[in-house]
Amino acid sequence: MSADGNVVTAPQVGTEADWWRGAVIYQIYPRSFQDTTGNGIGDLKGITGRLGYIADLGVDAIWLSPFFTSPMKDMGYDVSDYCDVDPVFGDLSDFDALIVRAHDLGLKVMIDQVLSHSSDQHPWFRESRLSRDNAKSDWYVWADAKPDGTPPTNWQSVFGGAGWTWDPKRCQYYQHNFLTSQPDLNFHNTDVQDALLDAVRFWLERGVDGFRLDTVNFYFHDQQLRDNPPMGSAGNDVPEMNPYGFQDHQFDKTRPENIGFLKRFRALLDEYPNTTAVGEVGDGDRSLKTMAEYTADGDRLHMCYSFDMLGPEFSVAHFRKCVEEFEKASQTFGGASSWPCWAFSNHDVIRHMTRWADHADDQVQLAKLAGAILMSVKGSVCIYQGEELGLTEAELEFDELTDPYGINFWPEFKGRDGCRTPMVWESNAPSGGFSSGQPWLPVKTPHLAMAANGQAGREDSVLEQYRRFLAFRRTRTSLIAGDIKFLDWPDGLAFIRCDGDEATLCVFNLTKETVTFAAPKGHRALTDHGFAASVSDDDITLNNHQAYFAAL
Repeated sequence: MSADGNVVTAPQVGTEADWWRGAVIYQIYPRSFQDTTGNGIGDLKGITGRLGYIADLGVDAIWLSPFFTSPMKDMGYDVSDYCDVDPVFGDLSDFDALIVRAHDLGLKVMIDQVLSHSSDQHPWFRESRLSRDNAKSDWYVWADAKPDGTPPTNWQSVFGGAGWTWDPKRCQYYQHNFLTSQPDLNFHNTDVQDALLDAVRFWLERGVDGFRLDTVNFYFHDQQLRDNPPMGSAGNDVPEMNPYGFQDHQFDKTRPENIGFLKRFRALLDEYPNTTAVGEVGDGDRSLKTMAEYTADGDRLHMCYSFDMLGPEFSVAHFRKCVEEFEKASQTFGGASSWPCWAFSNHDVIRHMTRWADHADDQVQLAKLAGAILMSVKGSVCIYQGEELGLTEAELEFDELTDPYGINFWPEFKGRDGCRTPMVWESNAPSGGFSSGQPWLPVKTPHLAMAANGQAGREDSVLEQYRRFLAFRRTRTSLIAGDIKFLDWPDGLAFIRCDGDEATLCVFNLTKETVTFAAPKGHRALTDHGFAASVSDDDITLNNHQAYFAAL
Protein backbone atom coordinates (compact mmCIF):
# COMPACT_ATOMS: atom_id res chain seq x y z
CA MET A 1 0.00 0.00 0.00
CA SER A 2 1.39 3.38 -0.95
CA ALA A 3 1.49 6.48 1.22
CA ASP A 4 -1.82 7.57 -0.25
CA GLY A 5 -3.47 4.19 0.25
CA ASN A 6 -3.15 2.60 -3.19
CA VAL A 7 -1.86 -0.92 -3.78
CA VAL A 8 0.12 -0.96 -6.99
CA THR A 9 2.42 -3.15 -9.02
CA ALA A 10 5.71 -1.86 -10.39
CA PRO A 11 6.08 -2.56 -14.12
CA GLN A 12 9.28 -4.19 -15.32
CA VAL A 13 11.85 -2.90 -17.78
CA GLY A 14 12.94 -4.59 -21.01
CA THR A 15 13.12 -8.36 -21.24
CA GLU A 16 13.22 -10.47 -18.12
CA ALA A 17 16.87 -11.43 -18.66
CA ASP A 18 18.07 -7.84 -18.96
CA TRP A 19 15.68 -6.16 -16.53
CA TRP A 20 18.69 -4.67 -14.74
CA ARG A 21 19.90 -2.70 -17.77
CA GLY A 22 18.60 0.80 -17.16
CA ALA A 23 16.66 -0.31 -14.08
CA VAL A 24 15.96 2.01 -11.14
CA ILE A 25 16.97 0.42 -7.83
CA TYR A 26 15.70 1.79 -4.51
CA GLN A 27 18.20 1.40 -1.68
CA ILE A 28 16.79 0.58 1.75
CA TYR A 29 18.87 0.98 4.91
CA PRO A 30 16.98 -1.52 7.10
CA ARG A 31 17.87 0.02 10.47
CA SER A 32 16.24 3.27 9.38
CA PHE A 33 13.28 2.33 7.21
CA GLN A 34 10.43 1.13 9.45
CA ASP A 35 10.39 -0.27 12.98
CA THR A 36 7.49 -2.58 13.90
CA THR A 37 8.63 -3.65 17.39
CA GLY A 38 9.15 -0.31 19.14
CA ASN A 39 12.83 -0.94 19.83
CA GLY A 40 13.86 2.01 17.64
CA ILE A 41 15.53 -0.12 14.96
CA GLY A 42 13.96 -0.84 11.59
CA ASP A 43 13.24 -4.46 10.68
CA LEU A 44 12.28 -6.74 7.81
CA LYS A 45 8.57 -6.74 8.68
CA GLY A 46 8.68 -2.96 8.52
CA ILE A 47 10.18 -3.06 5.05
CA THR A 48 7.56 -5.56 3.89
CA GLY A 49 4.81 -3.30 5.16
CA ARG A 50 6.15 -0.36 3.15
CA LEU A 51 6.80 -2.14 -0.14
CA GLY A 52 3.59 -0.76 -1.63
CA TYR A 53 5.00 2.74 -1.27
CA ILE A 54 8.13 1.72 -3.14
CA ALA A 55 6.20 -0.02 -5.90
CA ASP A 56 3.98 3.05 -6.22
CA LEU A 57 7.09 5.13 -6.76
CA GLY A 58 7.68 3.19 -9.96
CA VAL A 59 11.10 1.63 -9.37
CA ASP A 60 12.15 -1.81 -10.54
CA ALA A 61 14.03 -3.25 -7.59
CA ILE A 62 15.03 -2.76 -3.99
CA TRP A 63 18.53 -3.12 -2.57
CA LEU A 64 18.69 -4.06 1.10
CA SER A 65 21.76 -3.02 3.04
CA PRO A 66 23.05 -5.82 5.32
CA PHE A 67 20.60 -7.54 7.67
CA PHE A 68 22.82 -10.55 8.46
CA THR A 69 23.91 -11.69 11.91
CA SER A 70 26.44 -9.17 13.16
CA PRO A 71 27.86 -7.55 16.31
CA MET A 72 26.99 -4.25 14.56
CA LYS A 73 30.36 -2.58 15.09
CA ASP A 74 29.91 -1.22 11.55
CA MET A 75 26.12 -1.46 11.45
CA GLY A 76 25.95 -4.84 9.74
CA TYR A 77 28.90 -4.46 7.39
CA ASP A 78 30.73 -6.73 9.84
CA VAL A 79 29.08 -10.11 9.22
CA SER A 80 29.35 -12.97 11.70
CA ASP A 81 26.96 -15.32 9.85
CA TYR A 82 26.44 -14.93 6.11
CA CYS A 83 23.40 -17.23 6.05
CA ASP A 84 21.12 -15.89 8.75
CA VAL A 85 19.19 -12.76 9.74
CA ASP A 86 20.29 -10.78 12.77
CA PRO A 87 17.55 -11.00 15.43
CA VAL A 88 17.29 -7.22 15.57
CA PHE A 89 15.87 -7.36 12.02
CA GLY A 90 13.75 -10.51 12.41
CA ASP A 91 14.40 -14.02 11.09
CA LEU A 92 14.57 -15.99 7.86
CA SER A 93 10.79 -16.40 7.72
CA ASP A 94 10.48 -12.61 7.75
CA PHE A 95 12.91 -12.41 4.86
CA ASP A 96 10.99 -15.06 2.93
CA ALA A 97 7.77 -13.10 3.45
CA LEU A 98 9.49 -9.95 2.19
CA ILE A 99 10.56 -11.76 -0.99
CA VAL A 100 7.03 -12.99 -1.64
CA ARG A 101 5.46 -9.58 -1.11
CA ALA A 102 8.05 -7.81 -3.27
CA HIS A 103 7.60 -10.25 -6.12
CA ASP A 104 3.83 -9.94 -5.87
CA LEU A 105 4.26 -6.20 -6.40
CA GLY A 106 6.61 -6.71 -9.34
CA LEU A 107 9.71 -5.61 -7.42
CA LYS A 108 13.05 -7.40 -7.71
CA VAL A 109 15.04 -7.90 -4.50
CA MET A 110 18.79 -7.31 -4.31
CA ILE A 111 20.79 -7.78 -1.12
CA ASP A 112 24.19 -6.58 0.05
CA GLN A 113 27.06 -9.07 0.09
CA VAL A 114 30.04 -8.03 2.22
CA LEU A 115 32.60 -10.51 0.96
CA SER A 116 35.92 -8.71 1.33
CA HIS A 117 35.93 -9.01 5.12
CA SER A 118 33.96 -10.52 7.97
CA SER A 119 33.45 -9.70 11.62
CA ASP A 120 36.15 -10.83 14.01
CA GLN A 121 33.30 -12.71 15.72
CA HIS A 122 32.76 -14.93 12.68
CA PRO A 123 33.59 -18.58 13.48
CA TRP A 124 36.04 -18.60 10.58
CA PHE A 125 38.17 -15.88 12.12
CA ARG A 126 37.88 -17.25 15.64
CA GLU A 127 39.39 -20.49 14.38
CA SER A 128 41.92 -18.77 12.12
CA ARG A 129 43.48 -16.75 14.94
CA LEU A 130 43.99 -19.80 17.19
CA SER A 131 47.17 -21.00 15.46
CA ARG A 132 49.23 -20.87 12.30
CA ASP A 133 48.41 -24.44 11.30
CA ASN A 134 44.68 -25.01 11.86
CA ALA A 135 42.21 -25.74 9.08
CA LYS A 136 41.36 -22.05 8.62
CA SER A 137 44.72 -20.54 9.46
CA ASP A 138 45.05 -19.20 5.90
CA TRP A 139 41.47 -17.95 5.53
CA TYR A 140 42.46 -14.39 6.47
CA VAL A 141 45.39 -12.18 5.53
CA TRP A 142 48.10 -12.86 8.10
CA ALA A 143 51.71 -11.67 7.90
CA ASP A 144 54.79 -11.52 10.11
CA ALA A 145 56.00 -8.27 11.55
CA LYS A 146 58.99 -6.50 10.10
CA PRO A 147 62.22 -7.12 12.06
CA ASP A 148 61.54 -4.00 14.11
CA GLY A 149 58.05 -5.18 15.05
CA THR A 150 56.17 -2.75 12.82
CA PRO A 151 53.40 -3.84 10.41
CA PRO A 152 54.42 -5.72 7.25
CA THR A 153 53.37 -2.90 4.90
CA ASN A 154 52.36 0.75 4.99
CA TRP A 155 48.76 -0.08 4.05
CA GLN A 156 46.16 2.11 5.75
CA SER A 157 42.64 1.52 7.04
CA VAL A 158 39.87 3.52 5.38
CA PHE A 159 38.59 4.36 8.87
CA GLY A 160 41.94 5.72 10.04
CA GLY A 161 45.25 4.30 11.22
CA ALA A 162 47.25 1.31 10.08
CA GLY A 163 45.56 -1.41 8.06
CA TRP A 164 47.16 -4.08 10.24
CA THR A 165 46.48 -5.22 13.81
CA TRP A 166 48.77 -7.36 15.94
CA ASP A 167 47.34 -10.63 17.27
CA PRO A 168 49.24 -11.87 20.35
CA LYS A 169 47.99 -15.46 19.99
CA ARG A 170 49.48 -15.99 16.54
CA CYS A 171 52.19 -13.35 16.98
CA GLN A 172 51.31 -12.04 13.55
CA TYR A 173 49.50 -9.09 12.06
CA TYR A 174 46.16 -9.45 10.27
CA GLN A 175 44.99 -7.05 7.58
CA HIS A 176 41.80 -4.98 7.83
CA ASN A 177 40.82 -2.33 5.31
CA PHE A 178 38.24 -0.98 7.73
CA LEU A 179 37.76 -1.51 11.49
CA THR A 180 40.14 -3.72 13.45
CA SER A 181 37.06 -5.89 14.05
CA GLN A 182 36.67 -6.43 10.27
CA PRO A 183 39.54 -8.73 9.26
CA ASP A 184 40.10 -9.19 5.54
CA LEU A 185 39.43 -12.59 4.04
CA ASN A 186 42.20 -14.18 2.00
CA PHE A 187 40.81 -14.55 -1.51
CA HIS A 188 44.03 -16.21 -2.69
CA ASN A 189 42.70 -19.28 -0.87
CA THR A 190 40.14 -20.95 -3.13
CA ASP A 191 38.48 -22.55 -0.10
CA VAL A 192 37.53 -19.04 1.01
CA GLN A 193 36.09 -18.27 -2.41
CA ASP A 194 34.10 -21.52 -2.34
CA ALA A 195 32.67 -20.79 1.10
CA LEU A 196 31.61 -17.28 0.11
CA LEU A 197 30.01 -18.50 -3.11
CA ASP A 198 28.13 -21.10 -1.08
CA ALA A 199 26.70 -18.23 1.00
CA VAL A 200 25.68 -16.42 -2.19
CA ARG A 201 23.98 -19.59 -3.42
CA PHE A 202 22.08 -19.82 -0.12
CA TRP A 203 20.34 -16.50 -0.86
CA LEU A 204 19.81 -17.31 -4.54
CA GLU A 205 17.96 -20.43 -3.44
CA ARG A 206 15.74 -18.24 -1.25
CA GLY A 207 14.70 -16.26 -4.31
CA VAL A 208 16.80 -13.10 -4.36
CA ASP A 209 17.16 -11.45 -7.76
CA GLY A 210 20.59 -9.95 -7.33
CA PHE A 211 23.34 -8.56 -5.18
CA ARG A 212 25.10 -5.34 -4.39
CA LEU A 213 28.74 -6.23 -3.78
CA ASP A 214 30.36 -4.12 -1.08
CA THR A 215 33.92 -2.89 -1.79
CA VAL A 216 34.13 -5.19 -4.80
CA ASN A 217 37.68 -4.14 -5.72
CA PHE A 218 39.04 -4.89 -2.22
CA TYR A 219 38.95 -8.67 -2.46
CA PHE A 220 42.59 -9.44 -3.22
CA HIS A 221 45.85 -8.14 -1.78
CA ASP A 222 49.38 -8.21 -3.16
CA GLN A 223 50.97 -11.48 -2.01
CA GLN A 224 54.43 -9.87 -2.15
CA LEU A 225 53.25 -7.37 0.46
CA ARG A 226 54.67 -4.35 -1.33
CA ASP A 227 54.19 -0.86 0.10
CA ASN A 228 51.82 1.52 -1.63
CA PRO A 229 53.52 4.55 -3.20
CA PRO A 230 52.42 8.05 -2.15
CA MET A 231 49.54 9.76 -3.92
CA GLY A 232 50.50 13.26 -2.81
CA SER A 233 47.02 14.35 -1.72
CA ALA A 234 43.76 12.82 -0.57
CA GLY A 235 41.87 10.82 -3.20
CA ASN A 236 38.21 11.38 -4.09
CA ASP A 237 36.86 8.46 -2.06
CA VAL A 238 37.76 9.70 1.44
CA PRO A 239 37.68 13.01 3.33
CA GLU A 240 40.69 15.26 2.85
CA MET A 241 41.92 14.83 6.42
CA ASN A 242 42.05 11.02 6.08
CA PRO A 243 45.62 9.78 5.42
CA TYR A 244 44.18 6.78 3.54
CA GLY A 245 43.87 9.14 0.59
CA PHE A 246 47.57 9.98 0.66
CA GLN A 247 48.48 6.60 -0.86
CA ASP A 248 48.20 5.27 -4.39
CA HIS A 249 46.50 1.98 -3.54
CA GLN A 250 48.25 -0.25 -6.04
CA PHE A 251 48.85 -3.22 -3.77
CA ASP A 252 46.04 -3.47 -1.20
CA LYS A 253 43.11 -3.43 -3.67
CA THR A 254 42.10 -3.65 -7.36
CA ARG A 255 44.52 -6.49 -7.94
CA PRO A 256 44.41 -8.32 -11.31
CA GLU A 257 43.40 -11.60 -9.64
CA ASN A 258 40.03 -10.05 -8.85
CA ILE A 259 38.82 -10.61 -12.41
CA GLY A 260 39.01 -14.36 -11.98
CA PHE A 261 36.79 -14.30 -8.92
CA LEU A 262 34.27 -12.00 -10.60
CA LYS A 263 34.01 -14.56 -13.38
CA ARG A 264 33.34 -17.29 -10.81
CA PHE A 265 30.68 -15.10 -9.21
CA ARG A 266 29.03 -14.40 -12.57
CA ALA A 267 29.07 -18.09 -13.50
CA LEU A 268 27.14 -18.80 -10.30
CA LEU A 269 24.58 -16.08 -11.07
CA ASP A 270 24.15 -17.46 -14.57
CA GLU A 271 22.89 -20.69 -13.02
CA TYR A 272 19.92 -18.66 -11.77
CA PRO A 273 18.18 -16.93 -14.70
CA ASN A 274 17.37 -13.23 -14.52
CA THR A 275 19.66 -12.44 -11.59
CA THR A 276 22.14 -9.59 -11.49
CA ALA A 277 24.92 -7.89 -9.53
CA VAL A 278 26.15 -4.35 -9.07
CA GLY A 279 29.59 -3.76 -7.59
CA GLU A 280 30.71 -0.83 -5.45
CA VAL A 281 34.05 0.46 -6.75
CA GLY A 282 36.18 2.75 -4.62
CA ASP A 283 39.35 3.24 -6.63
CA GLY A 284 40.08 6.97 -6.58
CA ASP A 285 40.81 8.46 -9.97
CA ARG A 286 40.79 4.98 -11.54
CA SER A 287 37.22 4.15 -10.50
CA LEU A 288 35.56 4.72 -13.89
CA LYS A 289 38.15 2.56 -15.63
CA THR A 290 37.71 -0.16 -13.00
CA MET A 291 33.93 0.01 -13.43
CA ALA A 292 34.32 -0.58 -17.15
CA GLU A 293 36.78 -3.43 -16.67
CA TYR A 294 34.64 -5.19 -14.06
CA THR A 295 31.56 -5.14 -16.33
CA ALA A 296 33.29 -6.14 -19.58
CA ASP A 297 32.90 -9.24 -21.74
CA GLY A 298 29.55 -10.34 -20.35
CA ASP A 299 31.23 -12.76 -17.94
CA ARG A 300 31.92 -10.49 -14.97
CA LEU A 301 29.52 -8.18 -13.16
CA HIS A 302 26.44 -6.77 -14.86
CA MET A 303 27.07 -3.22 -13.61
CA CYS A 304 29.17 -1.16 -11.19
CA TYR A 305 28.98 2.22 -9.50
CA SER A 306 31.67 4.44 -8.04
CA PHE A 307 31.90 7.55 -5.87
CA ASP A 308 32.48 9.88 -8.81
CA MET A 309 28.94 11.29 -8.70
CA LEU A 310 28.70 11.01 -4.92
CA GLY A 311 30.92 14.01 -4.27
CA PRO A 312 30.51 17.79 -4.01
CA GLU A 313 30.75 18.57 -7.72
CA PHE A 314 27.55 19.86 -9.31
CA SER A 315 28.45 21.03 -12.79
CA VAL A 316 27.86 20.28 -16.43
CA ALA A 317 31.54 19.52 -16.91
CA HIS A 318 31.64 17.00 -14.07
CA PHE A 319 28.52 15.03 -15.05
CA ARG A 320 29.62 14.91 -18.68
CA LYS A 321 33.15 13.89 -17.73
CA CYS A 322 31.96 10.98 -15.58
CA VAL A 323 29.75 9.52 -18.30
CA GLU A 324 32.17 10.11 -21.17
CA GLU A 325 35.17 8.75 -19.29
CA PHE A 326 33.25 5.58 -18.50
CA GLU A 327 32.17 5.30 -22.13
CA LYS A 328 35.76 5.75 -23.28
CA ALA A 329 37.07 3.21 -20.79
CA SER A 330 34.39 0.69 -21.79
CA GLN A 331 35.62 0.83 -25.38
CA THR A 332 39.03 -0.26 -24.10
CA PHE A 333 37.41 -3.40 -22.69
CA GLY A 334 35.13 -4.22 -25.59
CA GLY A 335 32.45 -1.57 -25.37
CA ALA A 336 28.97 -2.96 -25.63
CA SER A 337 28.77 -5.10 -22.49
CA SER A 338 30.15 -2.60 -19.96
CA TRP A 339 27.35 -0.89 -18.07
CA PRO A 340 27.37 1.75 -15.33
CA CYS A 341 25.08 2.35 -12.39
CA TRP A 342 24.87 5.94 -11.15
CA ALA A 343 23.87 7.33 -7.77
CA PHE A 344 23.86 10.78 -6.20
CA SER A 345 23.31 9.64 -2.59
CA ASN A 346 23.67 6.51 -0.47
CA HIS A 347 24.38 5.36 3.09
CA ASP A 348 28.07 6.31 2.90
CA VAL A 349 28.02 9.95 1.81
CA ILE A 350 26.46 13.29 2.70
CA ARG A 351 23.06 13.51 1.01
CA HIS A 352 23.29 15.37 -2.29
CA MET A 353 20.64 17.91 -1.30
CA THR A 354 23.12 19.15 1.31
CA ARG A 355 26.24 18.72 -0.81
CA TRP A 356 24.71 20.82 -3.61
CA ALA A 357 22.61 23.24 -1.55
CA ASP A 358 24.64 26.30 -2.58
CA HIS A 359 23.81 25.73 -6.24
CA ALA A 360 20.13 26.64 -5.92
CA ASP A 361 17.82 29.11 -4.23
CA ASP A 362 14.87 26.74 -4.57
CA GLN A 363 15.75 23.43 -2.90
CA VAL A 364 12.58 21.69 -4.09
CA GLN A 365 13.38 22.52 -7.69
CA LEU A 366 16.98 21.38 -7.21
CA ALA A 367 15.74 18.02 -5.90
CA LYS A 368 13.49 17.61 -8.92
CA LEU A 369 16.24 18.53 -11.37
CA ALA A 370 18.79 16.24 -9.74
CA GLY A 371 16.39 13.30 -9.96
CA ALA A 372 15.74 13.97 -13.65
CA ILE A 373 19.45 14.17 -14.47
CA LEU A 374 20.19 10.93 -12.62
CA MET A 375 17.37 9.08 -14.37
CA SER A 376 18.25 10.42 -17.83
CA VAL A 377 21.95 9.65 -18.23
CA LYS A 378 22.98 6.31 -19.69
CA GLY A 379 23.08 3.59 -17.05
CA SER A 380 21.12 2.01 -14.26
CA VAL A 381 20.15 4.12 -11.25
CA CYS A 382 20.25 3.79 -7.47
CA ILE A 383 17.90 5.99 -5.45
CA TYR A 384 18.62 6.15 -1.73
CA GLN A 385 15.65 6.08 0.65
CA GLY A 386 14.35 9.60 1.29
CA GLU A 387 15.97 10.97 -1.85
CA GLU A 388 12.51 11.01 -3.42
CA LEU A 389 11.42 13.33 -0.57
CA GLY A 390 14.32 15.73 -1.05
CA LEU A 391 15.83 14.83 2.34
CA THR A 392 18.91 16.74 3.43
CA GLU A 393 21.75 15.59 5.68
CA ALA A 394 20.68 15.53 9.33
CA GLU A 395 22.79 17.69 11.66
CA LEU A 396 23.82 15.52 14.62
CA GLU A 397 25.69 16.27 17.82
CA PHE A 398 28.76 14.25 18.78
CA ASP A 399 26.90 12.39 21.53
CA GLU A 400 24.31 11.25 18.97
CA LEU A 401 26.83 9.52 16.70
CA THR A 402 27.09 5.75 16.28
CA ASP A 403 29.40 5.63 13.24
CA PRO A 404 33.00 4.79 14.25
CA TYR A 405 34.27 6.57 11.13
CA GLY A 406 32.69 9.86 12.24
CA ILE A 407 33.64 9.42 15.89
CA ASN A 408 37.28 8.91 14.85
CA PHE A 409 37.48 12.02 12.63
CA TRP A 410 35.08 14.38 14.47
CA PRO A 411 34.54 17.31 14.03
CA GLU A 412 36.37 17.74 10.72
CA PHE A 413 34.41 14.79 9.37
CA LYS A 414 31.09 13.93 10.99
CA GLY A 415 30.77 10.44 9.58
CA ARG A 416 27.84 8.74 7.91
CA ASP A 417 25.11 8.94 10.55
CA GLY A 418 23.68 12.15 9.06
CA CYS A 419 22.52 10.31 5.94
CA ARG A 420 21.29 7.27 7.89
CA THR A 421 18.66 8.85 10.12
CA PRO A 422 15.19 7.27 9.97
CA MET A 423 12.82 7.60 7.05
CA VAL A 424 10.06 10.13 7.72
CA TRP A 425 6.60 8.78 6.94
CA GLU A 426 4.25 11.03 8.92
CA SER A 427 4.91 14.68 9.76
CA ASN A 428 2.73 14.69 12.87
CA ALA A 429 3.67 11.31 14.36
CA PRO A 430 6.38 10.55 16.95
CA SER A 431 9.72 9.95 15.21
CA GLY A 432 8.05 10.72 11.90
CA GLY A 433 6.10 7.45 11.98
CA PHE A 434 9.32 5.40 11.92
CA SER A 435 9.01 3.92 15.40
CA SER A 436 6.84 4.05 18.50
CA GLY A 437 10.01 3.96 20.58
CA GLN A 438 13.25 5.92 20.77
CA PRO A 439 14.93 5.65 17.33
CA TRP A 440 18.52 4.50 17.14
CA LEU A 441 19.34 7.84 15.45
CA PRO A 442 17.21 10.95 16.05
CA VAL A 443 14.62 12.24 13.61
CA LYS A 444 15.38 15.93 13.18
CA THR A 445 12.67 18.58 12.88
CA PRO A 446 13.58 19.75 9.34
CA HIS A 447 12.94 16.22 8.06
CA LEU A 448 9.42 16.11 9.49
CA ALA A 449 8.38 18.89 7.12
CA MET A 450 9.39 16.62 4.21
CA ALA A 451 7.51 13.51 5.39
CA ALA A 452 5.93 11.23 2.78
CA ASN A 453 2.34 11.79 3.95
CA GLY A 454 2.68 15.54 3.42
CA GLN A 455 4.00 15.11 -0.11
CA ALA A 456 1.77 12.31 -1.40
CA GLY A 457 -0.89 13.68 -3.75
CA ARG A 458 0.61 17.18 -3.79
CA GLU A 459 1.45 17.84 -7.41
CA ASP A 460 4.27 20.30 -6.66
CA SER A 461 6.09 17.97 -4.26
CA VAL A 462 9.38 16.20 -4.83
CA LEU A 463 7.73 12.83 -4.22
CA GLU A 464 5.09 13.33 -6.89
CA GLN A 465 7.75 14.59 -9.30
CA TYR A 466 9.75 11.38 -8.81
CA ARG A 467 6.64 9.32 -9.45
CA ARG A 468 5.79 11.40 -12.49
CA PHE A 469 9.28 11.26 -13.96
CA LEU A 470 9.67 7.53 -13.40
CA ALA A 471 6.37 6.98 -15.24
CA PHE A 472 7.53 9.26 -18.07
CA ARG A 473 10.88 7.44 -18.29
CA ARG A 474 9.07 4.17 -18.93
CA THR A 475 7.44 5.59 -22.04
CA ARG A 476 10.88 6.15 -23.62
CA THR A 477 13.00 3.05 -24.13
CA SER A 478 15.86 5.32 -25.18
CA LEU A 479 15.98 6.72 -21.63
CA ILE A 480 16.29 3.23 -20.21
CA ALA A 481 18.73 1.36 -22.43
CA GLY A 482 19.75 3.79 -25.15
CA ASP A 483 23.18 5.10 -26.08
CA ILE A 484 24.19 8.65 -25.21
CA LYS A 485 25.67 11.53 -27.19
CA PHE A 486 26.48 14.86 -25.53
CA LEU A 487 25.82 18.17 -27.24
CA ASP A 488 28.12 21.16 -26.82
CA TRP A 489 26.11 23.86 -25.07
CA PRO A 490 27.94 26.42 -22.92
CA ASP A 491 24.92 27.23 -20.76
CA GLY A 492 23.89 23.78 -19.55
CA LEU A 493 23.82 20.00 -19.91
CA ALA A 494 22.38 18.54 -23.11
CA PHE A 495 22.53 15.08 -24.65
CA ILE A 496 20.58 12.69 -26.87
CA ARG A 497 19.65 9.15 -25.85
CA CYS A 498 19.10 6.78 -28.79
CA ASP A 499 17.61 3.30 -28.92
CA GLY A 500 16.89 1.99 -32.41
CA ASP A 501 14.62 4.48 -34.17
CA GLU A 502 13.77 6.34 -30.97
CA ALA A 503 15.79 9.38 -29.91
CA THR A 504 15.17 11.57 -26.88
CA LEU A 505 16.68 15.03 -26.41
CA CYS A 506 17.43 15.89 -22.76
CA VAL A 507 18.29 19.46 -21.76
CA PHE A 508 19.03 20.68 -18.20
CA ASN A 509 19.65 24.14 -16.80
CA LEU A 510 21.92 23.70 -13.76
CA THR A 511 22.16 27.42 -13.06
CA LYS A 512 20.09 29.98 -11.15
CA GLU A 513 19.68 32.01 -14.36
CA THR A 514 17.35 31.77 -17.37
CA VAL A 515 19.05 30.27 -20.42
CA THR A 516 18.13 29.52 -24.03
CA PHE A 517 18.88 26.33 -25.93
CA ALA A 518 18.77 26.02 -29.71
CA ALA A 519 17.08 22.68 -30.30
CA PRO A 520 17.75 20.53 -33.37
CA LYS A 521 15.34 20.93 -36.26
CA GLY A 522 12.31 18.68 -36.11
CA HIS A 523 12.23 18.23 -32.37
CA ARG A 524 8.85 17.47 -30.81
CA ALA A 525 8.31 18.53 -27.21
CA LEU A 526 7.46 15.71 -24.81
CA THR A 527 5.12 16.21 -21.88
CA ASP A 528 4.08 14.50 -18.63
CA HIS A 529 7.56 14.71 -17.11
CA GLY A 530 6.85 17.58 -14.75
CA PHE A 531 9.10 20.28 -16.20
CA ALA A 532 8.07 23.45 -17.98
CA ALA A 533 10.02 25.27 -20.67
CA SER A 534 9.04 27.98 -23.12
CA VAL A 535 9.25 26.81 -26.73
CA SER A 536 9.44 29.22 -29.66
CA ASP A 537 10.19 27.32 -32.86
CA ASP A 538 13.65 25.88 -32.14
CA ASP A 539 14.51 28.19 -29.24
CA ILE A 540 13.90 26.63 -25.84
CA THR A 541 13.88 28.96 -22.83
CA LEU A 542 14.56 27.29 -19.49
CA ASN A 543 14.24 29.06 -16.17
CA ASN A 544 16.57 28.15 -13.30
CA HIS A 545 16.85 24.39 -12.69
CA GLN A 546 14.35 23.50 -15.38
CA ALA A 547 14.59 20.72 -17.95
CA TYR A 548 13.30 20.05 -21.45
CA PHE A 549 12.66 16.76 -23.23
CA ALA A 550 11.83 16.20 -26.87
CA ALA A 551 11.51 13.42 -29.40
CA LEU A 552 13.82 13.65 -32.42
